[in-house]
Amino acid sequence: MLLVLVVIAVVVVVVSAPLRRGVRHDEEALSSERAELEAAKEAKYREIRDAELDFRTGKLSEPDWRAMDRTLRAEAVEVLKRLDRLEPLP
Repeated sequence: MLLVLVVIAVVVVVVSAPLRRGVRHDEEALSSERAELEAAKEAKYREIRDAELDFRTGKLSEPDWRAMDRTLRAEAVEVLKRLDRLEPLP
């Protein structure tokens, strides 16, 4: 549960960053945002693995695991999309 709160906090910070700092164009700020998103991605992957382990050890029923897995994977996809948008255009 704590991991979920950390990931949510990271996402809120990243999403609200442009509102707090205005438009960011310098490479250092972009690099920082990329690092935050990479951390959020890794945290989300850990959550997915933890949920799978909880299911395999009997802590989660299959319907609960499937619902949680679907939600976590959708959140991971959103983080990946945000990372893709940060990539420089050729």
